[in-house]
Amino acid sequence: MENRYTAAVITVSDKGFAGLRKDTSGPAIAELLREDGYEVISASIVPDDMEKIMTGLVLCADRLCPCLIVTTGGTGFSRRDVTPEATRAIIEREVPGIPEAMRAESMRITPYGCLSREAAGIRGDTLIINCPGSEKAARECLAAVLPALKHGIQILRGWSGECSSNNGHEHKERHCNG
Repeated sequence: MENRYTAAVITVSDKGFAGLRKDTSGPAIAELLREDGYEVISASIVPDDMEKIMTGLVLCADRLCPCLIVTTGGTGFSRRDVTPEATRAIIEREVPGIPEAMRAESMRITPYGCLSREAAGIRGDTLIINCPGSEKAARECLAAVLPALKHGIQILRGWSGECSSNNGHEHKERHCNG
């Protein structure tokens, strides 16, 4: 059976959640993922609230078991920008190279790229990546790392012949394969 690359997108935005602003970064990320061969199985919006972000990530990772979750928003300096903290609170292992690569790409475009606070990590068999909230920056950041993600997912899921390690965290459905 062929491996299915599944993904979920979570937009973190108070105004988007309240219907006061149209979400453009979430759909843009979903489009990039589809173009790269991912099946986007979920898209949602949560407010900039630590508990709600954590709950959204945990429910998505543990119930839907996508290969990849990409968040957009909540990575800046505002007091309500807590997406990286929420992500770090629910992951089992951090993957620092992904946000490093995204910031490096952003720095080639604007000196403000160093101000973004993205995080990335693994929960069970799911890779979670934070992207900025602006559509342009989210596209640029995800495009910078997208070529490497499937290889990482193959290793994480045990599809490449290397062992998968879930550190004791069990999913009802361990792999993307249907």
